[in-house]
Amino acid sequence: MNQQPICELSELAAAVPDGAKLVVAQDNCGVSMAATRELVGRGVRGLHLVCVPVSGLQAEILIGAGAVATLETSAITLGEFGPAHRFIDALRTRRIRILDATCPAIHAALQAGQKGLPFIPLRGLIGSDLLASRADWKVIDNPFQPGDPIAVLPAINPDIALFHAPLADRSGNVYIGRRRELLTMAHASKQTFVTVEAISESNLFDDPKLAPGIVPAIYVDRIALAKQGAWPVGLPEHYGPDDAAISRYVQSAKTEAGFQRFLGEWLGEAEVTA
Repeated sequence: MNQQPICELSELAAAVPDGAKLVVAQDNCGVSMAATRELVGRGVRGLHLVCVPVSGLQAEILIGAGAVATLETSAITLGEFGPAHRFIDALRTRRIRILDATCPAIHAALQAGQKGLPFIPLRGLIGSDLLASRADWKVIDNPFQPGDPIAVLPAINPDIALFHAPLADRSGNVYIGRRRELLTMAHASKQTFVTVEAISESNLFDDPKLAPGIVPAIYVDRIALAKQGAWPVGLPEHYGPDDAAISRYVQSAKTEAGFQRFLGEWLGEAEVTA
């Protein structure tokens, strides 16, 4: 843990190195779009992006901006807003390496990382064509029942977990409520970076209503204040997505030129070079 976890948003983003294995949350858990904007603005490159277990606008923008080298996920989707155009284009042109997965596989491999295990078994993959495309996934005999095949997956141990939360305190404790996958992400990762809506002057563990939903400071390295930091995705139970803004993005991102115009506006710059 950083002894002084509270920092500026720009400092938090600057601490994510090129080539990092970065694990991010799905839209209904807390997506740090504020940190994503900073990462894109500084031109981060070569990320191994792990989505828990899917991603949407965050991954789509990072891919379109050329920040992602490897993508490990079970899906990239913008749901009812339409296709993730930059992801689809990168997939078709093979600009990114895809590690295709399932939702249970992502969660299981993170749990192995959380527990310090080198791998974890997962039965549901047997018979799936995913096993043919994932050389790092193996099928072994159940050591307790010979002749019973079972898949084993290597643990996922990200360099950095990145998410957005409603509240933190100055000691580094972060309130995530019922979004327990965020705790798994923090446990499995070497570092955890969080943007938050507010910072409390009181220790969050002093409130018995908040204490059960806290990621303890021992697992948190950097915290940056970013009000409306999930916008335009939204932070469940606090504010919803900006449907109009996401729809405008989808229309813009149909072409590379349109995406670059979007980036220029989003970053407040006249032009962005991919």
